[in-house]
Amino acid sequence: MKIYTKAGDAGQTYLASGVRVPKTDGRVELYGTCDELNSFLGLALTYCKLKDPRFAEVLSGIQHLLFEVGSELAGYIPKGQTESIIKEEDIASLETEIDRLTESLIPLKNFVLPGGTELASALHIARTVSRRLERDVIRYIESGGNVSQSIRTYLNRLSDYFFTAARFANQAEGVSETTWKSRTKP
Repeated sequence: MKIYTKAGDAGQTYLASGVRVPKTDGRVELYGTCDELNSFLGLALTYCKLKDPRFAEVLSGIQHLLFEVGSELAGYIPKGQTESIIKEEDIASLETEIDRLTESLIPLKNFVLPGGTELASALHIARTVSRRLERDVIRYIESGGNVSQSIRTYLNRLSDYFFTAARFANQAEGVSETTWKSRTKP
């Protein structure tokens, strides 16, 4: 099988549902951004050398789930399935992991700038792409599209998780976070 089909040369593509749409269609934007997020998560995983075995396991699980979210955003619905791939337990799992990581972190008193270790930096990028995807989903819904509430909630929690995970990664590797310092405030 060839990787190129030439079907998209005219600026059109097919959704997973079989519907042909312009490559600028809102659904294409959504699953494209989800793919971008998944790629940054893959980058983060290449940097993950933490001694906490659960950490990489959670990141990997999120990556697999995001692939399915992307498929759902592209219009794929398995036969017999009427609900989103994202379940309440997926959201609860993220919240549990955020709480687990937060327990070992120094409480925030200032804004934190993205950066630190390679792992933390990649997680911060994943956080910002996750936030963008969440905004794009909301914009798509406001324009008349439909995306499940569970995906919206999951994406909101996911960016919170990536922020916490980036802080955890820096701390685990002994790298201090850079706190934001205002030019106008002492």
